[in-house]
Amino acid sequence: MANLVPATVGSVSGLATVLVGAPWWVPVLCLVLALLVTTVQVIFPQDSTDRLAWWTDRRAHKQRRRSGQ
Repeated sequence: MANLVPATVGSVSGLATVLVGAPWWVPVLCLVLALLVTTVQVIFPQDSTDRLAWWTDRRAHKQRRRSGQ
């Protein structure tokens, strides 16, 4: 899996350059959203078997919490 952080920061920097003259919060919002998407991709498993195991474990954990165990 490729690390998307450098590409994200580079593309957001380019976007911020295009948005010169926009309110300060627009480029900041774009940067935060881009980093959030990249972080989610890094944290959550991308391989389908790992993803299935993660969701299965999460579902079992929630069911145990609901039943009070």
